[in-house]
Amino acid sequence: MLPVAVDAMGGDRAPGEIVAGARRASEELGIPVVLVGRPDELTNTGDLEVIPASEVIAMDAEPGASVRRMKDSSLVRAAEAVRDGKASAMVSAGNTGATMASALLRMGRIKGISRPAIATPIPVPGHTPTTLLDAGANAECRPDWLVEFAGMGTVYARDRFGIEKPRVGLLSIGEEAGKGSPFVKSCFKLLSEPEWADNVGAEWIGNVEGRDVMTPDVDVIVTDGFTGNVTLKTLEGAMKSLIGRLLVAIDTDDSTREAGTVLGPALDSMVSEFHPDTTGGAMLLGVRGVCVISHGSSSSTAMLNAIQVASEMVNAEMVDHLATAAAVD
Repeated sequence: MLPVAVDAMGGDRAPGEIVAGARRASEELGIPVVLVGRPDELTNTGDLEVIPASEVIAMDAEPGASVRRMKDSSLVRAAEAVRDGKASAMVSAGNTGATMASALLRMGRIKGISRPAIATPIPVPGHTPTTLLDAGANAECRPDWLVEFAGMGTVYARDRFGIEKPRVGLLSIGEEAGKGSPFVKSCFKLLSEPEWADNVGAEWIGNVEGRDVMTPDVDVIVTDGFTGNVTLKTLEGAMKSLIGRLLVAIDTDDSTREAGTVLGPALDSMVSEFHPDTTGGAMLLGVRGVCVISHGSSSSTAMLNAIQVASEMVNAEMVDHLATAAAVD
């Protein structure tokens, strides 16, 4: 397999943690990796090749303008490596908007897809994750785009999690067909037409609510990027607060500390399951290449998992499956 191109300059903990994660992916998992960034700032790279890039797009930079202006940035060069057949996928923990813009402008969009979308796995204890999209690529959407999101989410859930016939729901304020904004009602009407689900092998289950996101009752949830991103950040904040409060409770007195010692392994497993580092990042669906977007505070473990996910989706031929599904639609 061609190497996975890793933006070594992107993220709050770059380049140290990014390089460390890339080395772990190469040494522990045998995944070929190439780093992209400023060679003189990258240390402890081991045997990893470096594609030189002199510029770095800041986390708070305006995405579109930065990508067009900074043609020698690590993000742009990583996307070009995929486009030019020098890399099989790209991974970045940098500026999310710039990552999307780089992938879209350099790799191009899959024919038949109006807008790429960010697909984020939401952990469901004891079950496969729920795929939520769009998680932030498109703040405002047209109803027909959500039908495309549903198709892409179905392909992704099948390729990544092995779900043969993913159950797809539309995020709304009630399960009934008449619930929701005019936009949601329009989406419901289009998604209720059987053709798209038959074409991609999905099961349309209708509206789902926010409380259903972390349950095994649905496999793919579609929504506009604004609502999806708010949902994602709300869940992250709630889980962080809950786990933090639990740790405080365990350290209250000797009896709770003793109980914590007994429960320790189970609690560690729970924390790991919900931690963002474990998911391997979100996937940008709809571009002609595998693009994994990791969270800005990614550690070496997060980068290791992101590279693994990228490699798995390349081997699963996910982009080809997305293109096939879009052509049928």
